[in-house]
Amino acid sequence: MNESTSGVLSALKGRFGDVDFSPRPLIDRGESGSRFTGVWGGEQIFITVSSDKLLDVMRFLYEDAACSFEQLCDLTCVDYLNYPKARDRYGVLYSLLSLSRNDRLWVKCFLNDPTPEVPSVTGIWKGAEWMEREVWDMFGVRFAGHPDLRRILTWDGFKAHPLRKDYPLRGRGEREDYPVLTRDSR
Repeated sequence: MNESTSGVLSALKGRFGDVDFSPRPLIDRGESGSRFTGVWGGEQIFITVSSDKLLDVMRFLYEDAACSFEQLCDLTCVDYLNYPKARDRYGVLYSLLSLSRNDRLWVKCFLNDPTPEVPSVTGIWKGAEWMEREVWDMFGVRFAGHPDLRRILTWDGFKAHPLRKDYPLRGRGEREDYPVLTRDSR
């Protein structure tokens, strides 16, 4: 772990002493010395945050001088259905970048059915708006407080979430419900 990331973890522990962030390497191949390092040489770390603490932690990571994660690089989701040793169904992942400190941090928030929901971070990073819409559309994870949570990749009225592991590989009749168009069709 690099010095910068260590300072971030210390700042988090100082502010949220009651939270176990369980910092771990982003990729651990199980062999000693085989951890993933970024292009700057520092080990890349992720922390785990519960959905009820997520907004407070994210705001702290953005605002605190020891952290200064100015940029949300990516926001995505993983469906852990049938994944070995998984305790939760969904993992929402936030990739944060501190340009001023040249540091990265990943934040994971785990959720379960029937109504997976996390607070929206659009009030912190405006760029999260479309990323949250994509996760909602593809995985069905709701973002409470999102200013415009509607589908972005599928159409209004689409009933399913195609990137869930229980979605059928051939779809649910989407292709059969529409006429085949050819060059001669008008």
